[in-house]
Amino acid sequence: MKIGIVCYPTFGGSGVVATELGKALAANGHQVHFITYSQPARLDFFSANLFYHEVTISKYPLFDFPPYEVALASKMVEVARFEKLDLLHVHYAIPHASAALMAKQILATYGINIPIITTLHGTDITLVGKDPSYNPVVTYSINMSDGVTAVSQNLKDDTYNHFDIKRDIRVIPNFVDFSRFSLQPREHFKKAIAPGDERILIHTSNFRRVKRTSDVIRIFQKIQEKIPSKLLMVGDGPERANTEQLCRDLDCCMDVRYLGKQDAIEEILSVSDLFLMPSESESFGLAALEAMACKVPVISSNAGGLPELNVDGVTGFLDEVGDIDNMAAHAIYILEDNERLAKFKQAALDRAKNFELSLILPLYEEYYQEVIDRVGVIS
Repeated sequence: MKIGIVCYPTFGGSGVVATELGKALAANGHQVHFITYSQPARLDFFSANLFYHEVTISKYPLFDFPPYEVALASKMVEVARFEKLDLLHVHYAIPHASAALMAKQILATYGINIPIITTLHGTDITLVGKDPSYNPVVTYSINMSDGVTAVSQNLKDDTYNHFDIKRDIRVIPNFVDFSRFSLQPREHFKKAIAPGDERILIHTSNFRRVKRTSDVIRIFQKIQEKIPSKLLMVGDGPERANTEQLCRDLDCCMDVRYLGKQDAIEEILSVSDLFLMPSESESFGLAALEAMACKVPVISSNAGGLPELNVDGVTGFLDEVGDIDNMAAHAIYILEDNERLAKFKQAALDRAKNFELSLILPLYEEYYQEVIDRVGVIS
């Protein structure tokens, strides 16, 4: 198949999933064309089956806000026509799905009927999509897509609850590539971070308010009162400055390291003992899955799709959003005993294997073919 993939090219979950999916499809013999405004962060190697098409946006002074959706639709038309795509797979509803529908209508004037699959990732539904200024367009875009997938059952349910959706939504969960995300020997790195053999905790995110990064610092401070520990904060975003100030206020800055955005996150996970994800909302929890693949148990909120991934009392613990005391207590319970920690680590790995790339990729390939066959019959 020749597949066009539209995504945000950032470190966010939707962009990561889209890029990793495209790379896997290319490795499986499909021709994959990425269409976005800059090269995706994880599109970091050459393959004969991978192509990147940059969306350029007009700088005309009339526009206070550059018309990205129009430029994106035009680029999709161009790539679909000249690369003879079989399918457009757009990740994140806003504005990719609506732009794809515009492209589909334009392509029809050239006698081309191209199927569109929209994958919902989370905040495009649970946060942005609920905004009244976007709701009609999101609803229309989902209903008019030829196929729709969601990364968790919870996100599927949320979509039906908050939008007037007539289209069937297929749940295809996020995945992890074990050829990359697995425990690696990095003892020298671990000694550099924790020279006194302290426990190492980690949080990775885009530091938005929904991630509750201040809760991460408060949880860590309580853990540190009982167990010598270090905390690695990986990523960046608008809440970073607030968490840094909180570290100073709680007098735990000496044991917290801000590492910024990291490409080789698997190496950092390999030296970590526990992953903290106290998010207010998570459609799936991809960062937690990548941690579990590296044998790192998870302390998380019970929000969104996280209970579909993190098994309470087995791979970590689930607590109510904002329950810092319980999260800290459960973290201490895991970390205070070496045998118990080893048991949780193994359980995290065993659970992650259910989401291995080799198991999820065929679900996408089968769905692609199903949609192509259906749209072909209609046309």
